[in-house]
This record gives sequence, structure tokens and C-alpha cells, in this order.
Amino acid sequence: MFFLSELEHSLRLPPHLLNQPLDKAIKGELESLFLDTVIDKLGLCISVYDIRSIDGGFIFPGHGASTYTVKFRLVMFRPFLGEVISARLKESTTSGLRLSLGFFDDIYVYVPLLPAPNDYAPDPSRKDGVIWSWNYHADPLTIDWTDEIRFKVHSVNYHPIPVEQGDDDDPEKKDSKPFAPMVVIGSIDDDGLGPVSWW
Repeated sequence: MFFLSELEHSLRLPPHLLNQPLDKAIKGELESLFLDTVIDKLGLCISVYDIRSIDGGFIFPGHGASTYTVKFRLVMFRPFLGEVISARLKESTTSGLRLSLGFFDDIYVYVPLLPAPNDYAPDPSRKDGVIWSWNYHADPLTIDWTDEIRFKVHSVNYHPIPVEQGDDDDPEKKDSKPFAPMVVIGSIDDDGLGPVSWW
């Protein structure tokens, strides 16, 4: 689920940070650039693990900042296919479930990846929400909001940043989901998966 990834980056260090120790100032700038950012095929950056090397310190003409070439390692969240992870229910709709790990909310379990036979009923406590249930030997086992849910990673998808920006006046675009650069698709259609209370 968590990996170390080594990167190299050319970093401009603003002059107001030059009174700090170099490695501390560079780590702070790296954190502001990379923390909570999805890097294509690497995953979601959780923290700057360490700085391997700092080279340069050149001041280019017309710039008031020194430029460094930095090699560093990041702790990345990138689940692998088939990994079993525990999460909490964030949203339940007719298209399936949306789960959350607390720091990452773009986990979806679509209807074909729910245990069959399944059914849903309107959730009286949530607008447009539903309560999913698995009809196991005529006993409906519901997916409750308080349950811890185990899911198996079915796929991890990276989406390019959209070129067109949404129009705030367009009612169709107001209701669309916000852009997610990394989406995890999960499955709970297997033994031991789904709400912990089922097992």
C-alpha cells in the first residue's frame, strides 16, 4: 500500500528561506510542492521521507532565487491489485459505494463488484442515498454506515487533468463529481470481504 519512490527535481528556493538551514528549507519547499499530490503511476504523496542529495545553488540571470537539483524519496500511497484494505463508507448511491481511508476518498465499489444477489432501499437519513444489502440465503445483510468494510483492490486508474474548466453557471456541471486524478476501484464480492460484521 505504501512505497518509497525516488525522484529528482529542480527546485527554486525563494530568498526569504535562505536564513534557514539548507536541508530544512528545501524539505519545506518539497512538502509544499508534493504533499497530498497524485503523481502519475506513482500514487498519492503522503510525506517527504528523506533528501538524498542537493546540488547546485545557481542564481540565474533575472531570478532572485537560487536553483538546486534535489534527489529525494517520497512515501507514496499506491495500492496493488488484489490487496485487501479496510475502509469506511462515505457514500452509498444506486451506482454503488464510495469508501474512504480518511486521507483518501476516491475508492469506488460499483454494483457488479458487490456480492450477488443484492438489493437496495432508499436511505431515509440521507438525500439521494440508498442502503445496500446482500441477500444471503433469504437473510438480507445490510451495509451499515458504522461498519468497517474490507475490499479487494480491483484496479487503480490515473486520469489526466481535464483541459476544459467547468462553468459555474452550468447546472449540469455543478452536480458533476469533482476531478480525481487517482481512483481506486474495489470489490467486496468474495469470502471475507464487505462489512466486518458479516463475518
